[in-house]
Amino acid sequence: MGLKWGILGLGKIAHHFCKDILLVEGSELYAVGSRSLEKANYFAQQYGANQSYGSYQDLVNDSDIDIIYIATPHDSHLEYAMMAMEAGKHVLCEKPIAVNYDQVSQLIQTAQEKKVFLMEALWTRFNPVIEKVISEIKNGAIGIPTYLNSTFSFYNDIDPASRLFDPNLAGGSILDVGLYPVFLCYTLFGMPQSIAATGTLSEQGVDLQMTALLDYGGGSAQLMSGLQANCDMTSKIYGTEGQLIIDSRWHEAQSYQIKKSDKNVTYKHPTIGRGYTHEIMECMKCIENKQIQSSKWSHQDSLNLISILDEIRRQVGVVYPFE
Repeated sequence: MGLKWGILGLGKIAHHFCKDILLVEGSELYAVGSRSLEKANYFAQQYGANQSYGSYQDLVNDSDIDIIYIATPHDSHLEYAMMAMEAGKHVLCEKPIAVNYDQVSQLIQTAQEKKVFLMEALWTRFNPVIEKVISEIKNGAIGIPTYLNSTFSFYNDIDPASRLFDPNLAGGSILDVGLYPVFLCYTLFGMPQSIAATGTLSEQGVDLQMTALLDYGGGSAQLMSGLQANCDMTSKIYGTEGQLIIDSRWHEAQSYQIKKSDKNVTYKHPTIGRGYTHEIMECMKCIENKQIQSSKWSHQDSLNLISILDEIRRQVGVVYPFE
């Protein structure tokens, strides 16, 4: 089957995504939507989309579109995902799919009622390296895993006008990039027994840096995210028989290493294109099979992830004005 995509929100990430749609056989970039018709027209010309719209409502009302990819800032995900599903569209929504547990629950309930496919666009989950890492850990490649260290931080000048630092747009590091280390920890180890988190807040009240310790009884994880320091962007999993290192930039890694005593082997598993291709193919497969969720990143996975992020935000003290 062919899948006609509509793109809602035409920022930087939408450009990356659209380039990858063009690499996936059976997926068509059909329509794009922006609040500016001029921007939509230009974007459509760049990537060969059939239709362009100057409003999001007009985009979701296009009866020829099968699935909407939502690439707007976090705070608007609930509104636009609901709008798309109410119009009967399948939805792939950028991470975080919504900003808190209650919002994610609303989206899932609507997907179930409307019988449409809904998935959080956690592209890293479908990265070939991450697929292999999950398998390696599960199959005991480094023995029993006992410790994970994962970071995602980059330096950014504090700019209150930027979405990263605007509490009204759900800014801060936790939901933007802290989500990645939490995702990896949850995917490998499941739900933690306890969480201890601390962080540094900006004058606007968003987190500039977060550190969290997740306890798993027989093991633990230390996670860090930030907007004020560049880090090496690797993730390291330590076990009773060795260690596994996901190479930089780990959330879009092309390789990983397994170290045992004095032996170090690198395994390469490159992405197709930038790597959005793999989640696009997952959407196609699920919709073809008439599923409303993916078994690799399910509705429950999104709920579990946001519940951990909610608790980290609570401990760090990040509350958005619209909550």
